[in-house]
Amino acid sequence: MSDEENKIKEDELEREEVSEEAVEGADVELSEKSKFDEQEARIVQLEEALLLSKTQLQDQQALVLRAKAEVENIRRRTESEIEKAHKYALSKFSEELLPVIDNLERAIQAANSEDEVARGILEGVELTHKTFIDVIARFGLKEINPEGEVFNPELHQAMSIQDSPDHESKTIMSVMQKGYELNGRVVRPAMVMVAK
Repeated sequence: MSDEENKIKEDELEREEVSEEAVEGADVELSEKSKFDEQEARIVQLEEALLLSKTQLQDQQALVLRAKAEVENIRRRTESEIEKAHKYALSKFSEELLPVIDNLERAIQAANSEDEVARGILEGVELTHKTFIDVIARFGLKEINPEGEVFNPELHQAMSIQDSPDHESKTIMSVMQKGYELNGRVVRPAMVMVAK
């Protein structure tokens, strides 16, 4: 073989080695690129999962806050209802006692204080009335006796309206029946006569 043929063969061998190295290098580059692409895809996937988790966490926190607020509202309502129940539990009972008070007051007004025999009974009825009024006052029942006051439809019930030169307009001239309130709530309005 001639030198020239040897040289051509050597060149061909070198080219084959270079192309094999290039192919191997390209394979390495492709392998590294595919690994990089896989990592990028995994990062994107993890970021999406993180975003979804954050959204779910915010939703759960909002639900917890709403639940806490609802529990607090229920607690306040319950406390308020219990307080009202305690305050106004005696309302029906108080209404039933009012005729007894009225009758004691009528007995005191009808009694003849000049009569010696009736004076002892009158003192007993007055003492019973006073004791009764003191007891109901301890439980929050107060009388409404508005004579001379301005008419208030929330506390008074007008039974009649009359002309009166001695009283200003809408002033209560006389009380026909006292009213009562239990802890600020009207149990029975006062029945009154109002000046025109």
